[in-house]
Amino acid sequence: MAQAPGDIEALIALMARLPGLGPRSARRAVLHMLKKRAVVMDPLAQALAKVAATARDCTVCGNISDHDLCPICADPRRATGSVCVVEDVSDLWAMERAGGFKGRYHVLGGTLSALDSVGPDSLRIPQLVHRVEEEGVTEVILALNATVEGQTTAHYIAEALAPSGVEVSALAQGVPMGGELDYLDDGTIAAALAARRRL
Repeated sequence: MAQAPGDIEALIALMARLPGLGPRSARRAVLHMLKKRAVVMDPLAQALAKVAATARDCTVCGNISDHDLCPICADPRRATGSVCVVEDVSDLWAMERAGGFKGRYHVLGGTLSALDSVGPDSLRIPQLVHRVEEEGVTEVILALNATVEGQTTAHYIAEALAPSGVEVSALAQGVPMGGELDYLDDGTIAAALAARRRL
């Protein structure tokens, strides 16, 4: 089997690391980009370079932005009394697509996992407790994936926030056990948010 030049093989190997792309899909994507260099590859390379240079975590919620504050945290119209806690930025984006939440977010950066040595200080849990104390938050909605790790993290957060007296609720109907927010449709997420329950 003929091999592509070294630089192209390196690009294929990098592309194959992306979620949803294996070696064959990566090879097809790279060949497509090479055929459409002017309209696909060059703009993609420029966009990648720009995002690599400007992307950063929002200093308040942990969302990805090109400024210190993401557009959600910078928007004065977003309700400041409620904070929706999500595992990752992809979950935040899924919640925003559903359009049912008008408050602000807090991205944990993962879930508690003893097997992976991920403890509370490895996540943005201390920052969440600080936000609740400093920002006058009245409700924390735990929109964590319905996995063992997600539920363990939810219970830990509920206990950590108990002394503050803040109301803590969680997504309810529509989110199946083992389900991940990024893979759910918008209607399911909206229904789960509307039917959240107190922990």
